Amino acid sequence: MPFTSDRPPEPASLRTLLAAREGLRLDAPAVRLDARELLSTTIFGGRRRDFSRKSALIAVKAQIDCARALIELDGIAARLVISPPDFSKEKLESALAQAEVDVVIADDPEPTHLRPVIIPGAPIPSPVDTAPSLKTQWVMPTSGTTGAPKLVAHSLATLLGPATAAPLGPAPVWATFYDIRRYGGLQIFLRACTCGAPLVLSDPDEAQGDFLARAQAAGVTHISGTPSHWRRLLMSPEARLIDPAYIRLSGEIADRAILSALRGAFPRAKIVHAYASTEAGVGFEVHDEREGFPAALLDGSGPVEMRLQDGSLRIRSPRTARRYVGRPELALCDAEGFVDTGDIVEKIGDRCFFRGRRAGIINVGGLKAHPEEIEEVINAHPQVRMCRVSGRRNPITGGLVIAEVVLDDAGAGREKEALQGEIMQLCRDRLARHKTPATIRFVPQLDMLASGKMARRHA
Repeated sequence: MPFTSDRPPEPASLRTLLAAREGLRLDAPAVRLDARELLSTTIFGGRRRDFSRKSALIAVKAQIDCARALIELDGIAARLVISPPDFSKEKLESALAQAEVDVVIADDPEPTHLRPVIIPGAPIPSPVDTAPSLKTQWVMPTSGTTGAPKLVAHSLATLLGPATAAPLGPAPVWATFYDIRRYGGLQIFLRACTCGAPLVLSDPDEAQGDFLARAQAAGVTHISGTPSHWRRLLMSPEARLIDPAYIRLSGEIADRAILSALRGAFPRAKIVHAYASTEAGVGFEVHDEREGFPAALLDGSGPVEMRLQDGSLRIRSPRTARRYVGRPELALCDAEGFVDTGDIVEKIGDRCFFRGRRAGIINVGGLKAHPEEIEEVINAHPQVRMCRVSGRRNPITGGLVIAEVVLDDAGAGREKEALQGEIMQLCRDRLARHKTPATIRFVPQLDMLASGKMARRHA
């Protein structure tokens, strides 16, 4: 019999939550809005009701406008499709069709396949309306970068599940390197909304130093990002601008190197890494500052259940998305309600360790190598800031492992051949022979995607 989860009760609209939480403040470049302003003004003029029971896609440039649209239209629109800032025209067109979009909210007046486009305007006073008329479906694409996007349907209840716990101690002041149009950033936005906390939003066109200066001025205590976000921050002297009490990592594997580096840079901070996916929702948080997670979580009896099957982590949870939108051929869960995350996990004693994505495996002469496992070893070298491991096609072995490495200042001043030898030896000592890189190349930086994750190279 198919599994049916006891999902949390559907909450009221986001506007209703804000009406009960006066502390929310959104801080963006040149814009600062509190909950009162968000509830008493509109960016849609007299057209808010044009969205009633419609499927609307939000494709605005600024995060603050996306936040305003979500707050205004939850409970009014039947479906809100959140378009990330790096969506290509092809992916946008696919999303419009899959989600049966009726109207587009965009800065660009050019029509998209004859769908009406509503351009947000300057805020004007609007009666406070907190009574929801229906339960809006929230739709987000997964983080895949190739092919037609997979659109995941959530409710406000499934998104709010991990965000509703009251914070311990003084009220937090949040900031996030994430964009709120990604799952990780949306989680922080909803945390701020539900606990009435200020939130400093980043901007892709804003210099890192300017964002950190705004965070400093706002008195940020809690800040989140991917391990790649944090590695990039630690390579800059601007890291000294913040002194958070709480650091949160998610979206990528948090290895020993980044956890230790953050502890050294921010000695007073509580450091937490979380596991989540757009489909499965937030799975768990790790508070002990160790890589991986306790194996006991696999036997947990709480609302989130996890197990390993064929080496892959599978999750069953009331936070799981409802389904894929417009793709009836795709099953989000198996018959028991478990989501196959595609993340390969190895259990060693009382600990489980992430090895990498099943889709990212490098085939070396018929043997498997996970880039992330090799990166963890290379990152352990004291003069490595970050690295990227990828595969290169080879007519004999099928694939070769290559590594690109960013050094710290001390490493940059050393003789490169000796440093390559040290890293190679580190890999030989800790990895199977086929996983040792055939080539190590030193680079000044590594590209990041708009999601905050490292841009992966595919053979």
